[in-house]
Amino acid sequence: MEIELSKGGRFNLSKEAPNLKKVAIGLGWQTNQAGQNYDIDASVFMLDANAKIPDEKYFIFYNNLQSLDGSLKHSGDNRTGEGNGDDETIYVDLEKVNPAIQEIVFVVTIHEGQEKNQNFSQIKNAFIKIYNHESKNSLARYNLREAFSQETSLEFGRLYKKDNEWRFQAVGEGYSSGLQSFVDKYIGETKQEKSQEYPIVQSEKKTYKNQENIILDKKLEREAPHIFNLAKKADISLQKVNLTNHKAKVVLCLDISGSMSSLYCTGKIQRFAEKILALGCRFDENASIDIFLFGVETHNVGAMTIENFKSFIPNLLKQYPLEGGTYYGKAINMIRKVYFPISKKESQKNTTPLSQPVYIMFVTDGATSDEPETEQYLKESSYEPIFWQFMAIGKSRKDAKGKGILGWLSQAKTSDFTFLERLDEMSDRYVDNSDFFSLEDPETIADQELYDLLMNEYPNWLKLAKTKNLLQ
Repeated sequence: MEIELSKGGRFNLSKEAPNLKKVAIGLGWQTNQAGQNYDIDASVFMLDANAKIPDEKYFIFYNNLQSLDGSLKHSGDNRTGEGNGDDETIYVDLEKVNPAIQEIVFVVTIHEGQEKNQNFSQIKNAFIKIYNHESKNSLARYNLREAFSQETSLEFGRLYKKDNEWRFQAVGEGYSSGLQSFVDKYIGETKQEKSQEYPIVQSEKKTYKNQENIILDKKLEREAPHIFNLAKKADISLQKVNLTNHKAKVVLCLDISGSMSSLYCTGKIQRFAEKILALGCRFDENASIDIFLFGVETHNVGAMTIENFKSFIPNLLKQYPLEGGTYYGKAINMIRKVYFPISKKESQKNTTPLSQPVYIMFVTDGATSDEPETEQYLKESSYEPIFWQFMAIGKSRKDAKGKGILGWLSQAKTSDFTFLERLDEMSDRYVDNSDFFSLEDPETIADQELYDLLMNEYPNWLKLAKTKNLLQ
C-alpha cells in the first residue's frame, strides 16, 4: 500500500519493508508553458557523516550515471518531461551502499533556468516516489504542492540512515541558484576511500567540474555531440595529470603551405581542428580556440567555436589560399604580439605573474625558411607564459607511432624535421617551453592517445612556470 507524504513527512523503509534490498526512486514532472523547451535534470548526492560527498563519483548526474561503489544507478537524462510516468529513475541497491554513506539526497534542477527565465512556478504535477525495484510496488509518494516563484532547483527528498535503519523524507525545499546550490552545499575537498572494497582514488586532491563546465557539457551534448564525445576523451587525459579544471587560452596554428593541400582537401585538418576545439572546451572559458595560419605570411583569422566549427577550415581556405613557403618565426612572433605585446624578458622580476597561460598547438608538414628568427623568438617566448606544442605531419625520429624495431627501421625514410627536434632540445631558454612529436598521418592515432601526447610535457611546464614567476 502506497503512503502519501506531505512536505517533511518520513517513511521508515527498514520497518515497513524489512526485506527490501533494491529500491527505485522515480521522479516526474510536467510543464505549464506549452511550446517551451525545459531541460529538467535529476541528480543525486551521496553524503558521509559530515554531509559531504566522500568522492566526486558519489555525485551522480547525467554525466556520471553510476556511483563509485556501484550501489546507485541513474536512468539518464530525459529532456522532455512528456507523459504521466516517471521522467527519470534512480536505482539503489541498499546492500551495496558504502558504509561511509549516511544520506542520499535527490535533487531536481532546471538546466539554464535563470538564463531562460524558467523556474518551478512553471512546473506542475511534480512528484517523487519510492518503490520496490523488483516487484514495482510503490511504497511512498510525495506530490509537490508548494508554490514556488524564482526557484530553479529543488531538494526533493532524501534517504538517510538512523539507528542503522534506512528512512525516507520528503523535503521539498527550493533554491534559486540551480545545481550550483547543491554543489556548494555538498561538495568539498574529498579524501581517498580507505576501504579495499572500493576502487582507490589515485589523485591526492580531487577536482570537480564547476557550474560553467556543467552548463557547457549540456550545450555540447545538445548542439555538438561529436565535440562532446571528444571532450570526454580529453577529460580522461586531463584527469591523469590533475588538470580537470585548468584554464588556458588554446591556440591552433596551422601551416598553409602548398604541401599541405591533400591534408586540407581530404578534411583531415578540419577533423584535427575539431579535436583541438574539444580541448579548448575544457581549457578555455569561452569554449573556443583561436586560429592562426602561416605560410609566407601569417594570419590571425579569429576563433573557432561550437557554433561555427562545422566547415570552419574549408571556409578559411576560400579566404586564405595556400601559400608557397613556410616561416615558423613569423607565426611565433605574431602570436606573441597578440597575447603579450610587451616582452617580459628584460623586466621579468618586476612583473606580476598571470593566472592563465596560452597553449599553442603548432602544426606543420615541412621545414622553415627562417630558422634563426624562429630560435630567437622561441627563446624570447620562454620568458612568457606560452607553451608551444609542435606537431609535424610526416615521419621523424620522434614519430609518435614509430616505436620499437620497426619504427627504428622506418627512420631511413623520415622527413626532415631535424630543426623541430633541435628546437625541442634547445638550451639558453628561461624555461623549457616546447614539446615536439610527429605523426605520419594525423588520423592514424587514437583520440585518447593524441590527448595523452598533448599533455606529455605541458603539466611539468606549468609547474616550472609557476616557480619562475610566470604564472600564479
